[in-house]
Amino acid sequence: MGDKANAHPGAAGRATAADHPASVRNVVLVGHSGSGKTTLVEALALTAGAVNRAGRVEDGGTVSDYDEIEHRQQRSVQLSLVPVEWDGIKINLLDTPGYADFVGELRAGLRAADAALFVVSAADGVDGSTRMVWEECAAVAMPRAIVVTHLEAARADFEEMTRICAEAFGGDDPDAVLPLYLPLRGPEGPDGHAPVTGLTGLLSRTLFDYSRGRREESQPGEDQLPGLEEARNRLIEGIIAESEDETLMDRYLGGEQIDVKTLVEDLERAVSRGTFFPVLPAAPAADGARQGLGTVELLELVTRGFPTPLEREAPRVTTVDGEPRELKRCDPGGPLVAEVVKTSSDPYVGRVSLVRVFSGTLHPDATVHVSGHGLADRGHEDHDVDERVGALSAPFGKQQRTLTHCIAGDLACVAKLGRAETGDTLSAKDDPLLMEPWQMPDPLLPLAIRAHSKADEDKLSQGLGRLVAEDPTMRLEQNQHTHQVVLWCLGEAHSDVALERLRSRYGVQVDVVPHKVSLRETFAERSAGRGRHVKQSGGHGQYAVCEIEVEPLPGGSGIEFVDKVVGGAVPRQFIPSVEKGVRAQAAKGVAAGHPLVDVRITLLDGKAHSVDSSDAAFQTAGALALREAAADARIHLLEPVAEVSVLVGDDYVGAVMSDLSGRRGRVLGTEQTSGNRTLVRAEVPEIEIGRYAVDLRSLSHGTARFHRVYARHEPMPAQVADKVRQQAQDG
Repeated sequence: MGDKANAHPGAAGRATAADHPASVRNVVLVGHSGSGKTTLVEALALTAGAVNRAGRVEDGGTVSDYDEIEHRQQRSVQLSLVPVEWDGIKINLLDTPGYADFVGELRAGLRAADAALFVVSAADGVDGSTRMVWEECAAVAMPRAIVVTHLEAARADFEEMTRICAEAFGGDDPDAVLPLYLPLRGPEGPDGHAPVTGLTGLLSRTLFDYSRGRREESQPGEDQLPGLEEARNRLIEGIIAESEDETLMDRYLGGEQIDVKTLVEDLERAVSRGTFFPVLPAAPAADGARQGLGTVELLELVTRGFPTPLEREAPRVTTVDGEPRELKRCDPGGPLVAEVVKTSSDPYVGRVSLVRVFSGTLHPDATVHVSGHGLADRGHEDHDVDERVGALSAPFGKQQRTLTHCIAGDLACVAKLGRAETGDTLSAKDDPLLMEPWQMPDPLLPLAIRAHSKADEDKLSQGLGRLVAEDPTMRLEQNQHTHQVVLWCLGEAHSDVALERLRSRYGVQVDVVPHKVSLRETFAERSAGRGRHVKQSGGHGQYAVCEIEVEPLPGGSGIEFVDKVVGGAVPRQFIPSVEKGVRAQAAKGVAAGHPLVDVRITLLDGKAHSVDSSDAAFQTAGALALREAAADARIHLLEPVAEVSVLVGDDYVGAVMSDLSGRRGRVLGTEQTSGNRTLVRAEVPEIEIGRYAVDLRSLSHGTARFHRVYARHEPMPAQVADKVRQQAQDG
């Protein structure tokens, strides 16, 4: 790796189409918001020669020019790809948002990558959400390394940060998380702070000085050796513990000096297998510098220690009919299987799809089959169509560099796929295949919207369709009961970005309105009502009288209509008219304007006129009878209750249970799970958890997750029901 005495600064350049999977590395950068992921990507691009010293690509723009919303909000909100080249290896750097609302973009990055760089700020430490992503990577044995940034902060302590990382990420084996390099600090400044000017390579006992803008090597002085040797010995023991050579530890403990080349090879294998996780310090280049501190070392770790796409097990593939299909791993000559990991809209190019090819080779202007993707419940229709691929390109900032092809293991942007959405599979049109989709987080924060004007109303449907096509973590709901258009999002930042994209990208202005839950009404007791509709005007009049009885039924029974008329008091042809009238009134509600459910309505008696009775008259009489019965009875408002499951760290269980109780929730039980976490199960009225996605994140410092499913409707407490009725009257 970079820890070699003769390591060169690196010959590099702009990335082109790869010719073999072995010459590709796909790396996702993970870390909390503000940890320095995007800055690190720019520093790596500068060191690799893909950008100039001003951080600009050759044909204009910066490497981080992706979305105007990101510039306004000063944070990443979407997955971005930066391809660079180092020592003949194409490195696809996938920069992910660190904010929890955009975890869907993070999951897409994990799907497209074969290894991960966890970026941790020396000033802020490791947050709970980063630990959870580490566990996700561990579950699929994804190789990982840790990069410590913000070393220039006054309170930054690399050694302490390494200890924290070992504790957070090491699990039962903290010696699997160890530094390969130690920061080298220069003289103290007037403020008493000693800046980091270079690195000390532990295996090679070499100093790498970056103070002059590029890496220069030297040997440590005698005063530097004691601290170096202690860290070096611990690193060697950690590497040997993961070695496949079982005799190596005995030889080392017996006093044998293990060759550095052997240690480096064992280190590379352990990193590639995902059993050893090196820690490296890094910092962006100073003004005028050609290389950022630690960037050469990182690029060499990626090219030599991280696995090639050939070493990754591809996701499960089936035919479109569900029959399993075995494919040779990452074969450029095999059947085409590629996946859309991100969809975006360009105002000039149109829809652009970021694609990871898992098998075969993708060519421009080819016709492919689009299959997918099982998210119809979120407003994403399943696809089974043929489409013609447009140009292939490699993104770099706002620029698109044309590619001649994209082989298995590589990534590319594909233009003009008008139907393909994130998560869809691209395959040969004569051999359509389908990849198992990755897990998408559930959007649990409702955002009710309406068009701001008639002009916006005409564009709203198309704008919403494009919005959800880009983002599979968003769910579009047209609620038939509340008649609201609802965008279900992952959090407030997610909803803010959705509104901004509707406005700026699709030209649709919308108003946010209070979200309504689907309330119901029912009778709390038996009641009777008489409907009399008698009107006389010129010509035929209107005459209908009916008497009904209403009684409550168990929850879930719906509306039951019973005819007990005797003696023809209500002619047979008008009995369906009465039923139609009471059902229409039940749909409108009888107290606060919510649908009436779970009652039996019995028609007992009535009167008719041989000339003036009609279908319309008996419909009106039926509705009047139901309203009169409701006026003389206690009416319950029914609210939807959800079954809520909260997975939370043990430290926050008490706070979560107390909060649920404060929301009129009933805690059903708790269950201990792995990783010092507890599953709390409860039933909570949906009206109380509209903002629970936001509140739970704050309550648990971003470490908890929850899931909800509708359970049933049940009576609302009287004081809450009175408040809802008053709001309905005021509205």
